[in-house]
Amino acid sequence: MAHRLDVLGLFDNEYRDDGFRTCSVTGLEVHRSVDNHVKLFGLTAVVALLYGGIFAFTVAMTRWEVIGLLDPGAFYTHLSLHAWNLLIFWMVFMEIAILYVGGPMVLGRRLPFTNVAKAGWLVMAGGAVLVNYAIWTTEAPNEAPLLTAYVPMPISPLFYAGAVVFILGTVVAALPFFATMWFEKRENPGKTLPLVSFAAFVTSIIAVEALIGGLLAFGPALLWRLEIIEWWDAAWYRQMYWIIGHGTQQINLVAMIAVWYFLTHVVAGAEVASEKVSRTAFILYLFFINLGAAHHLLSDPAVSTGWRIWNTSYAFYGATFASLIHAFAIPAGLEAGRRKRGKGGGLFGWLTSAPWSNPVFSSTIFSIILFGFLGGITGVMMGQLQLNMTWHNTFATVGHFHGTVVLGTTVAFMGLVFFVIRTMFMRQYISERLASIQPYFYSAAMGVAVLMMMYVGILYGIPRRTAEVVENIPGTEFSLSAAAPLFAVFGIFALLAITGGVLFVLVAVGSLVFGDRVENAADNADLVADGGLGMAQDPDDPVHAYEMRGTFVLCLVFLAAFVITYLLNWYLLTQLWSIGA
Repeated sequence: MAHRLDVLGLFDNEYRDDGFRTCSVTGLEVHRSVDNHVKLFGLTAVVALLYGGIFAFTVAMTRWEVIGLLDPGAFYTHLSLHAWNLLIFWMVFMEIAILYVGGPMVLGRRLPFTNVAKAGWLVMAGGAVLVNYAIWTTEAPNEAPLLTAYVPMPISPLFYAGAVVFILGTVVAALPFFATMWFEKRENPGKTLPLVSFAAFVTSIIAVEALIGGLLAFGPALLWRLEIIEWWDAAWYRQMYWIIGHGTQQINLVAMIAVWYFLTHVVAGAEVASEKVSRTAFILYLFFINLGAAHHLLSDPAVSTGWRIWNTSYAFYGATFASLIHAFAIPAGLEAGRRKRGKGGGLFGWLTSAPWSNPVFSSTIFSIILFGFLGGITGVMMGQLQLNMTWHNTFATVGHFHGTVVLGTTVAFMGLVFFVIRTMFMRQYISERLASIQPYFYSAAMGVAVLMMMYVGILYGIPRRTAEVVENIPGTEFSLSAAAPLFAVFGIFALLAITGGVLFVLVAVGSLVFGDRVENAADNADLVADGGLGMAQDPDDPVHAYEMRGTFVLCLVFLAAFVITYLLNWYLLTQLWSIGA
């Protein structure tokens, strides 16, 4: 039993004298320093997920007004804790781990400057604790900060201090990754980075942009709250804030796509349909993805109409085009790779024969599908200047970003955690059956809850960020009664989704503490079902020699859903006012 309590899985006999081991699943040379720090940041992320998930329950049970769990004051506190722990801390700690995977792990290098990595973790953890403390202890005349913490609301200076500390810690934690990239290119100047490493590098650049925006927002706000400076422009704060407020989602997006490429390749034998095309899509993100933050400011009187039109049309299309490239490239690579291995005939045999009982695979595929149909399409809707009027500040916006950061990023990161448990912590799942069920249960329940959020927001105008929507809003003809049945569905499925989240934590933590030890390569054979990564891309057997007609049909279905949703939203827009005589 003693060996099971060593949840970090540090056993000297796993590593050679040079500190490396050969991963039996990926075939990569992994150094002890990489293993240890991926575990450190990954475990911290799961702790933040568990803590923030507690407030998912209290927030959902307040918005479901049949329950009405919290009063407005407590609701704002719980909503702030839910947002910061799940949208920021769970995500960012995982993303640092992903940088270490995409950098030194994939490249077969040591993690340089490990003391810097540890210092970064310590500062990040301190900032996260300080933010949580500031939110919990907020009292009048201060305001609960929510996620945006807009000035000039009198928010506790401890909150801004915690945010600044966390951002600085993230920068420090990312430095070893940048050093890895520097050393790799210096030692191999003519060598192209692997696609996953390239994606991680693009993620890091977008992260730098977002973090600079955060410092430009929270830093002056802290000085203002400490009365060192006088605040000069609340509109300036809003623009700087959304560089990080939405920029963090762009970090999530690119990191999530890197995980998609990595895990579909490892566990299902996917190949890259076109390295150049996929890399081009990542480069498009560098120039256009952060402009997506504009859709939060489309109702802001401080920005010009020309600025809004540019950001929500021409510039926005660059990022959308990049996402559409990945939407084709990843399933195409999966289809061609599996057909190449003789795994599936007909139109969809390559997909139906895939290892669906493997939670790493199912989490990844559900993330791709649900992000595309619920998060991605609705993001394009919200990013349109006119259509934004039907979404802005309604519960549909909450549904959208749950479709992106939950059904997309969180589900993908859950798949990565399942993978790391087996390959780095070297533990079997405490229950193979529960591990297999969890992605289905969580994704389905959260998918229905997200749809209900969107419906009550778009169709009935239910506002966001409110503890309650009383039966009638004074001065309007609004009534909650029509939306009540949809709210009931939302409440029930939100509870089921939270149960699915609890199941993930139980399986993950239980496997670390009580899971059987992975003793040899045979113990992880199920992770690389049907060949997996074992067969590298063969230049004499190119991926383009194989059919991708199943992917083509799926893309047509996606396009049809896109067009139908787009037209439906324009129809709903026409219902906002009478047009004509």
